[in-house]
Amino acid sequence: MRMIPLILITALILILSLEESDANPLPPASHLPVIKEFPDPFLMQSGKRLTTKREWNARRKEIISLILGYEYGHMPPPPRNLTYQLSSTESTLDGTATLRKYLLEFGAKHACKLHMELLVPNGDGPFPVILTGDGCWGEAPLQNEIIRRGYILAQFDRTEIAPDSPQRDIGVYPLYPGYDWGSLAAWAWGYSRAVDFLEKLPIVDKRRIAITGHSRGGKTVLLAGALDTRIALTNPNDSGCGGAGSFRFHGEGSETLASICKVFPFWFSPNLQQFTTEVDRLPFDQHFLTSLVAPRALLLTDALGDAWGNPSGTQLVYLATKETYRFLGALEKLGSWYRPGEHAHNAQDWAALLDFADFQFFHKSHPDDFSGRSFPNEPTAFTWKAP
Repeated sequence: MRMIPLILITALILILSLEESDANPLPPASHLPVIKEFPDPFLMQSGKRLTTKREWNARRKEIISLILGYEYGHMPPPPRNLTYQLSSTESTLDGTATLRKYLLEFGAKHACKLHMELLVPNGDGPFPVILTGDGCWGEAPLQNEIIRRGYILAQFDRTEIAPDSPQRDIGVYPLYPGYDWGSLAAWAWGYSRAVDFLEKLPIVDKRRIAITGHSRGGKTVLLAGALDTRIALTNPNDSGCGGAGSFRFHGEGSETLASICKVFPFWFSPNLQQFTTEVDRLPFDQHFLTSLVAPRALLLTDALGDAWGNPSGTQLVYLATKETYRFLGALEKLGSWYRPGEHAHNAQDWAALLDFADFQFFHKSHPDDFSGRSFPNEPTAFTWKAP
């Protein structure tokens, strides 16, 4: 009988030691090698390089572990208790659409609440969806055109999920203690909860859900689209550092890893701070994140006058990402598009997204060039090629 407590104590010590080792399984920056070019996304942690498409899923899991562990932080599992109720409906846009407002509730004791607005074309559907969480910045443009093309526009305010501040005692944070996620990961988790909701609606074409966001919202949708394979098309707009912009390579006047971690450290995992002076020790660059979207559709939209958003560094990420799409046989699913002008998410950007979505979802031709080569003199940032 005296052996039982001893066995229990020994087991508890073992469990606690395992939990402690699992809490920070990735090596610190000082233990990582310097990599001046873009790291090779096809090189497994074992040192073996991929040779077949079937091996991509294993490599994909490794990449997810890297970016969540070092950059964004970890997210809780999806709640299984999401409920929703329709609060109001009204005819709008000269009778061509219906505005439906919903309240979503989920999480522990349904304490997470999210308001959703759906602008739905007339008809029975099912309709493809363009989903944005940038409702905190006002309504999306081109609503008449979105409806005319037969899309549902779904909008929510991502700051209902988590505040855009260091504050950790509101939103989802107190409901899921113990997670190291920053705001970008929390907002991306919120996008997936919106997709949970959309999948419950008969009017939604579940195979054709697109997401878009601007700036910090663009960083958010890129992470959401990378992780949630139900999302058919991902469109980060002017996403810059921490989005589709390179950490290692910058155009003149662009935001850097050091500057973003100084001003917005709460967007990321605390583990990212260690790379502010050693960015070349990052075992990835943002082409790892964009590659996670493959082979689903990805459109990067950026403004040439948005120097802070690193448009030239985004082109380098796009070119590296093409290697993954080429490897998976999905080059037609990848696009990059630039316009003149400053940091904004304007009607031109939305029109480009609609054209790209029409092409991806319905094989319609489009007038735009989505080849993304606005910096022809910029060299590539890597020497490896897709297997």
